[in-house]
Amino acid sequence: MPFPATSATPDEPTTSHRRRPSPLSLAAWKRFLHVAKPYWLGDQKKVAWTLLALLIALMLAETQFAVMLNNQTGEMASALAGKEADRFWHSVYASLGILAFAVPIYAFYYYMRDNFANQWRRWLTGRFLDGYLRDRKYYELGSNSEIDNPDQRISEDIDTFTGRSIHFLLIFLGSMMQLVAFSAVLWSISRLLVGVLAIYALGGTVIALYVFGKPLIQLNFWQLRRQADFRFGLMRLRENAESIAFYRGEAQERAQIDSKFGKVFTNYARLIKQQRVLNIFQRGFNQLSLVLPSVILAQAVLSGEMEVGRAVQATGAFAAVLGSVALIVDNFESLSRFVAGIDRLQALSKLVLPNPTSQPTASTAVDDKHPQIQTQLGEHLALDALTLYTPNFERVLIKELTLTLDSGDGLLITGDSGCGKSSLLRAIAGLWRSGTGVVHHPPLDEVFFLPQQSYMQVGTLRSQLIYPGTDTGLSDDRLLEILGEVHLAELAERVGGLDAVNDWEKFLSVGEQQRLAFGRVLVRQPSIVILDEATSALDSDNEAYLYERLRGSGTTVVSVAHRPAILRHHTHVLRMLNGGAWEIHAASGYQFDAPPSSEPGQAPSAGHL
Repeated sequence: MPFPATSATPDEPTTSHRRRPSPLSLAAWKRFLHVAKPYWLGDQKKVAWTLLALLIALMLAETQFAVMLNNQTGEMASALAGKEADRFWHSVYASLGILAFAVPIYAFYYYMRDNFANQWRRWLTGRFLDGYLRDRKYYELGSNSEIDNPDQRISEDIDTFTGRSIHFLLIFLGSMMQLVAFSAVLWSISRLLVGVLAIYALGGTVIALYVFGKPLIQLNFWQLRRQADFRFGLMRLRENAESIAFYRGEAQERAQIDSKFGKVFTNYARLIKQQRVLNIFQRGFNQLSLVLPSVILAQAVLSGEMEVGRAVQATGAFAAVLGSVALIVDNFESLSRFVAGIDRLQALSKLVLPNPTSQPTASTAVDDKHPQIQTQLGEHLALDALTLYTPNFERVLIKELTLTLDSGDGLLITGDSGCGKSSLLRAIAGLWRSGTGVVHHPPLDEVFFLPQQSYMQVGTLRSQLIYPGTDTGLSDDRLLEILGEVHLAELAERVGGLDAVNDWEKFLSVGEQQRLAFGRVLVRQPSIVILDEATSALDSDNEAYLYERLRGSGTTVVSVAHRPAILRHHTHVLRMLNGGAWEIHAASGYQFDAPPSSEPGQAPSAGHL
């Protein structure tokens, strides 16, 4: 089907007032240094500078061989013009000898270049992953949409950044070497040719930067973003395939994907139109350079003042020097894509990487304007005057909630749909901080959260059971016993043992996943377990058994649930009402459909439940 035409949205590059700086601007250079500098000045600086020194040595050797081959090419041309057989074959043998050394060095240079970029990518990816996973940054970025597609920036933009950085650094250094080496050759043949070359290269670079630069960088930036959005849409289709299939939502999903791809298509159409003009300019610029040396040197060769071989040497030297000084013109397309990728990577680095020398950011100012919920270590789980808002502070979910749970207490949180029950759990977990008050909790190792949708890795059955830990002191026999205690005794035998690998999210039913999540509680034996409708897919017998197992061990339980049968496993009920009001009742005799009390927001008994 044809893709719908998409009109430009306000954030698309339709006008020039939001264009990004050119590749050689000071702003682009600062963004590059912000991302690159830690590798070259940090704990890997010895390795980085050693590898760079080796590459420079290889480039010097390669440049010298290039000069020698250019000289031998001129010798062969002069020998053929003068019909000097011995001179010709001597040059052929010399060229073969040079190539015997040059070819292996050439291959080793490119191997070391790619290996260097790969090493840098591993280090930089690790640094970004540390920041992305630290303090649950991945959750914050996913929930507040502060930046688009951080996964794509880490997986793809870092690869492009390191590879292109090494590539451009080395071709810049190589160009400087060629400039020095071949300029001497060119100067010795024709000073006029040197002057023409300087003017020609300078003019081409200025045109490339100021005519093609800004539009191409902006269009490449938006192309990266549109491609990432399109990929994300396809990924969501795959991850939610079953739900979409039940709904039969293929038509709407196709419309959503068509819309995303339409933006990719439209932006790329603009990009290739701009690139078409650049290609015409680049082609004309490079092809004209083949004619200029011959035109300038023709009279000297025709008059006999210069050998044909010297003219051939001059043409080769002219091409080499022009390639050095016209670096921007020849590489402008890839350079513009590189700068666009730097923008995306540097934006992510500001959010996930520490920068102790930076000044307070806008987000800090927002935090000062809207004080955040604080967390403190304590002996028990307690909420002190907790007021919770939605993340954008548009709606209050609960006001001035104060309670303390003693060891062995059970608190059931209930209320109408959308009143903020799960949001309160997020605040207790430290995921939401929009509000005031203090959450006191024991060390996090003693607190365990069970969400409604249990997270299942693709890995071994053992790794699912001990998650989020990476190892355990429990024996295999004890792990198998725990599977039996959550009524999954046959699972290990069915799949081939604890080391069986599977996509457990697809292999297990939702109820089995929830029972396996209870097994994680038994592995860790925390003092507090918080359940967000974590038994919603279980039958009443399994639900009752698992709650009894928790309560029998003296675990403090906090639950979000709606079934009356679960009341007997709790000591108190927190009922959340509209407008942030709340009530606390004894679980014994509580009625789910009872009207609110006349004075909501007060606990029947102050202090501990």
